[in-house]
Amino acid sequence: MSHLESGLIRPDTGRSWLSQFGNWLIDLIFPPVCSCGRVDYHFCAGCLKELLRFPLESRIVSGEALKGLASTGIYDGILENAIRSFKYDGVTGLDKHLAERLQRTYEQTHWSIDLIIPVPLAEKRLGERGYNQSEMLGARMSKDCGIPCRSDFMRRIRETDQQARLSGEQRMANVRNAFEASDAVKGLAILLIDDVVTTGSTLNECARALKRAGARAVYGLTVGRA
Repeated sequence: MSHLESGLIRPDTGRSWLSQFGNWLIDLIFPPVCSCGRVDYHFCAGCLKELLRFPLESRIVSGEALKGLASTGIYDGILENAIRSFKYDGVTGLDKHLAERLQRTYEQTHWSIDLIIPVPLAEKRLGERGYNQSEMLGARMSKDCGIPCRSDFMRRIRETDQQARLSGEQRMANVRNAFEASDAVKGLAILLIDDVVTTGSTLNECARALKRAGARAVYGLTVGRA
């Protein structure tokens, strides 16, 4: 049985054995439940098969600072469950399957990309979660398509509130001037990777930072669109 089928995947956060024991104890007392209702699974093998059959519904549009923006499908049903399991439940083994969707959608865009950059995660949430889900997706996609991925070419320069809790206008104000890009992106076509796009505020603000640093063009690619 694979780690994914066991449903007990935990991110490799580099924490102490005591913290890892704590995670195991929590699962023992409060067993994980897959979105389908199956107990002892964060994301069961049956749901994985459904995810692999979930069709691509890519839609390519333009954004304010983005030359193009595409997603692999609507943030709903099994795709939403997979993203949430990957993002919040530590089911990091899903990165392979979600990145495959990104790769297949990217191939439909016919964009010419020089560099992949994942959207940076706020330090507070990175510390709480132990990993940046967008960075994992970017690294996996880079391995699959051969385009370099650099997570150190852009960073958040101030903390922001969680976008999911805010309205459209609040989202824009929340991330305004929150990112800074390295001048190493000058002249390059950049592909931003994120898990979900809603209003596009975060991706557009990242794109503005990259354009200020001299990027030739910036595109966005996400697993889901809400």
